[in-house]
Amino acid sequence: EVQLAESGGGSVQSGGSLRLSCVASGYTYSTYCRGWFRQAPGKEREEVAGIGSDGDISYAESVKGRFTISQDNSKTTLWLQMNDLKPEDTAMYYCARCLGGYEYNIWGQGTQVTVSS
Repeated sequence: EVQLAESGGGSVQSGGSLRLSCVASGYTYSTYCRGWFRQAPGKEREEVAGIGSDGDISYAESVKGRFTISQDNSKTTLWLQMNDLKPEDTAMYYCARCLGGYEYNIWGQGTQVTVSS
């Protein structure tokens, strides 16, 4: 069983930075994609950044130029560096994996990010 554990969330002021981490454990082979999602109260979950099976990286328009997704060589740890944070970035952030296919089907428990103005 694959498990994902996020960490690194917290409270910062507008313009601040945070680095989220996601460590995968268990049978992680056959992972086709990895990504970060967020969900704010009353809003739908949205994909923030992702790494595809071919290594292609994508970002939501709202975070381009401010957030950077990366992973270690073993592909067990996924990071999200978040710079120039804005109040609208406030949300619960989740990491996720596509295991055995191309749909996200493994999720972490989430880490809260709160940005104050």
